[in-house]
Amino acid sequence: MAQTDTKRFFENLTGAGKAIAVLTSGGDAQGMNAAVRAVVRMGIYVGAKVYFVHEGYQGMVDGGDNIKEATWESVSSMLQMGGTVIGSARCKDFRSHEGRLKAAHNLVQRGITNLCVIGGDGSLTGANLFREEWSGLLSELVEQGLIDEEASQKYSALHIVGMVGSIDNDFCGTDMTIGTDSALHRIIEVVDAIMTTAQSHQRTFVLEVMGRHCGYLALVSALACGADWVLIPEMPPEDGWEEKMCEKLSAKRAGMKRLNIIIVAEGAIDRNNQPITSDHVKNLVVQRLGFDTRVTILGHVQRGGTPSAFDRILASRMGVEAVLALLETTANTPACVVSLCGNQSVRLPLMECVQMTQQVQKAMDEKRFEEAVQLRGRSFENNLRTYKLLAHRKPESELPHSNFNVAVLNVGAPAAGMNAAVRSAVRVGISEGHKMFAVSDGFEGFYKGQIKEIKWADVGGWTGQGGSLLGTKRTLPAKHVDKIAEQMRKNNINALLVIGGFEAIECLLQLYEARSSYEEFCIPLCMLPATISNNVPGTDLSIGADTALNAIVETCDRIKQSASGTKRRVFIIETMGGYCGYLASVGGLAAGADAAYIFEESFDIRDLQSNVEHLTEKMKTSIQRGLVLRNENSNENYTTDFIYQLYSEEGRGVFDCRKNVLGHMQQGGAPSPFDRNFGTKIAAKAMQWITKKLNESYRKGRVFANTEDSACLLGMRRRAMVFQPVVQLKDETDFIHRIPKEQWWLKLRPLMKILAKYKTSYDVSDSGQLEHVVLNRPKESEAMAAI
Repeated sequence: MAQTDTKRFFENLTGAGKAIAVLTSGGDAQGMNAAVRAVVRMGIYVGAKVYFVHEGYQGMVDGGDNIKEATWESVSSMLQMGGTVIGSARCKDFRSHEGRLKAAHNLVQRGITNLCVIGGDGSLTGANLFREEWSGLLSELVEQGLIDEEASQKYSALHIVGMVGSIDNDFCGTDMTIGTDSALHRIIEVVDAIMTTAQSHQRTFVLEVMGRHCGYLALVSALACGADWVLIPEMPPEDGWEEKMCEKLSAKRAGMKRLNIIIVAEGAIDRNNQPITSDHVKNLVVQRLGFDTRVTILGHVQRGGTPSAFDRILASRMGVEAVLALLETTANTPACVVSLCGNQSVRLPLMECVQMTQQVQKAMDEKRFEEAVQLRGRSFENNLRTYKLLAHRKPESELPHSNFNVAVLNVGAPAAGMNAAVRSAVRVGISEGHKMFAVSDGFEGFYKGQIKEIKWADVGGWTGQGGSLLGTKRTLPAKHVDKIAEQMRKNNINALLVIGGFEAIECLLQLYEARSSYEEFCIPLCMLPATISNNVPGTDLSIGADTALNAIVETCDRIKQSASGTKRRVFIIETMGGYCGYLASVGGLAAGADAAYIFEESFDIRDLQSNVEHLTEKMKTSIQRGLVLRNENSNENYTTDFIYQLYSEEGRGVFDCRKNVLGHMQQGGAPSPFDRNFGTKIAAKAMQWITKKLNESYRKGRVFANTEDSACLLGMRRRAMVFQPVVQLKDETDFIHRIPKEQWWLKLRPLMKILAKYKTSYDVSDSGQLEHVVLNRPKESEAMAAI
């Protein structure tokens, strides 16, 4: 963390005298509106003029009413809308020199020299060319007498910042592009629905998803639903794949499975670069196996619908970062892209990213498929490796035999994605040669002996199931440690994987401390964070938190909509999370809340009064609906009822109030695509660590692991997945309130306040370093191989 004296604060940056234009270009993607909203509000907040360019580059060329000044209110209610409300169009005119000359004239007339482009690699390449030609275009405009020399000097440099909006996630340099997560939501909703009808009729379904040149959507949705086969352009199947696929489908049916799912990217090809169509796959299955087979082409459904919580937060963070980048840019700064690496915003040179993206296509055209996968980045490679590991079971003869027994159990409250993690752990464990055991009902079931071997087929179809199929309890092991040690002995358990929330940390610490009395616990112990509250120390994200955020955001959207057309109304909404304000704060950012009250940021009656006055002022002038979130344990005296009554009384005559307690709906439901994949990949990594530790600690016919680093939590920190000894996490933890002492997301709170028009301080010390695209980034950035 930056030292106090080197911290940079955003209020020291000013946009006074600057004009920023924002446009969306190319294919639309959910979340583009959230990015536009963030750019407009952040731009206005710093004192700049902000303009909408309607209909993408076409609007820039045509000028007139297509380029309009934006106001704070003009982006209200945009956050939850899919597509792009300022329009997008493919533009032939901008590809010509004459078109770009017209565009330059239209921008100079309005004093615009800062351009924020939201689109794919084609749109961003066009923007960079425009920037390179800018001084030449101005000279031409001077020669033609359309602008004077003074204007040419004043607006001599064009600054460009790009944000990648593309559902395909086909842009190198960023882990996730705006729209990808929402597209995955649409695909998974369809797959989950199709699975029920397929099971009823014992059918095979071939699903075609978007991705003409990139197989990300196909690969990740296959990973998220446990598809039997996936076909993507980056890694065509080996020759003779038809036979192998049919064998696998046949074996699945013989194993009493009633359905098969095959996912095909629209750009899927074979080793000779010939297309593999969904109809071709269907005909293969029908002719060779005689299975009842149907094709479903998802098409533009994937582009539609409301943006997911992840896309709203990503787009809001990127939009704010884009404005910061424009404020700090100089004439010599190259055009950059703001992107996501792990859990961090980064700035990368635009053309480096574009060139690497183009290299992927070139590698595919030249049949260098391994290289194409590598160029896609670590996240893509990791997805492919994990899918192969979990989808295709090796024959018994090819499996290693380790003679180790590994137990897996859930602890604490249920969280969506737990089952995906258990499935992944079981299948990776079996692939590593271990015998896997499932413990029912956490440590309560452990001491009662509810332990049984779990096989590959037992966890089929678990990925999309919510809650905890193993059963989970909050019971800690300390009281029953002797009985648990006895069960460990009886079942010869050599390693333990605990999946759970804050209780899981306490469990691991208790088992670690019991090592001095019980040798049975001198084994590799690993914990995966799984809780909707996201209150586990040692990790930025927990399995289940994304699903809960989506439930909150979806409900907030509905609640806000319920007041449309009525008088002005403010909703007070209570979220879960214990003492951790993650759900209230990040949910507030994603839902466009006006305030979020949390335990970590203490507040008093003056703050409440100030918030009411702020909302009253906004209600009088512009907005119709207000949204206030409160974490359940934010303050013992300022309860949800108290805040509701205060707002009702103080807002009398201007707005009325309603309150909602969201409760356990935040804990239920099918896991989001993010949680399915996060759970799947983090569990696979944990099992590989357990195997490594088992091999290291096996001496004289038994496992003995007594060091600090043999009891670890696997978490995501900034850009890396890190194993951290639980003993070392004790100092980072507030055990009374069950939260980490430092929480990264508190840095996002100023964004929510800025976007709700509050004056606030915002630390931007982490922003501003222009990095470079590296083919294989250092280990530090296994960058969200978790998404």
